[in-house]
Amino acid sequence: MEEKLKVRYHSKEIEKLTYIEGKGDWIDLRSAEERKIKKGEFCRISLGISVELPQGYEMLVAPRSSTFQNFGLIQPNSPGVVDESYCGDNDILMMPVYALRDTEIHINDRICQFRILRHQPRLCFEEVESLENEDRGGFGATGIR
Repeated sequence: MEEKLKVRYHSKEIEKLTYIEGKGDWIDLRSAEERKIKKGEFCRISLGISVELPQGYEMLVAPRSSTFQNFGLIQPNSPGVVDESYCGDNDILMMPVYALRDTEIHINDRICQFRILRHQPRLCFEEVESLENEDRGGFGATGIR
C-alpha cells in the first residue's frame, strides 16, 4: 500500500521529488538557493519544500554520502527528525550545515536525503539485573573489515 506525502514546492527551479530507480528507497532533497559558505560557518540551506507526512510517520533527513566529499559540509544534527506536526505551508524544510572548507551550493544540488518511518511504539521500561545474553564485545568491537 502506498502512503501519500503532500508536497508544496516553494520554488519553480528545483526538481520535483522522485525515487532514483535501483538506488534504494531514500529520496534526495535539493538546495533551493545559491549559497557561498565560508569555512567554519553555520547556516541553514532551504530545501524549497513543505510537506505533510502521513499520520503516524516521521521523516529522517541525513546528508547524502557524497555531501562531505563534494561540498565539505556536515549536518550538525544528523540525522534531522521532522515530525508530522511540522506541516504548515511555511514550514519549509532546511538542512543545517557546518562548513569545513569554503564551498558553494547551487540550486538543485543534491545535498541531503530523507525517508519516512512509522513512529516507534510506546515502550514500557523494565529494569533487570542482567540481560542474560552473550556479550558481543562492546562498542566498536566489530573491527574495520
